[in-house]
Amino acid sequence: MMISAVLDACVLYLATLRDFLLRLAEGKVFRPFWSEEIRNEWIDNLLYKRSDLRRKQLERTRREMNFHFPDSLVHGYESIILTLHLPDPKDRHVLAVAIHAKAEYIITFNLIDFPNKILQFYNIESLSPDEFAVRLVRTAPNVVLESVRNHRLSLICPPKTVDEYLATLEKQGLTKTVAFLRKHEAEI
Repeated sequence: MMISAVLDACVLYLATLRDFLLRLAEGKVFRPFWSEEIRNEWIDNLLYKRSDLRRKQLERTRREMNFHFPDSLVHGYESIILTLHLPDPKDRHVLAVAIHAKAEYIITFNLIDFPNKILQFYNIESLSPDEFAVRLVRTAPNVVLESVRNHRLSLICPPKTVDEYLATLEKQGLTKTVAFLRKHEAEI
């Protein structure tokens, strides 16, 4: 059975991290989930903080996500939202998506907003992107390495050396993942 995870807006917000995780999903290492609400949140936040971007550009990314992962967009979770309790009520929709999708994980930088003490009741665990990627490495190291290689080689404007690529991932908070990848630089 494939691991499944809801990608929170804060994870989808960062282009390199989003692309990295979606490359892993393309390699069938895990199955990603999100909702329109999650996608709207990362797009709106990005447009707010980056005046150089246009909605049209980000809508293209949204369409690409739909095309490559047609079963990842979750619907029908809305009735669950009001029954849930989290430290920040604005995050209940993310947990509702995870419950409805029967996801095992919520991938987020905001771990404090998704306490595992609460999530365990739903058989869900919150993980940082780095901890999640490390788990994926343990599960399928060869597939992860192939996905990482494909991701790096897809970067053509500008292309990145292995060292530049790993430095970029490290800046995205993937320090433990990069430590593993550095041991396999010849493969990526």
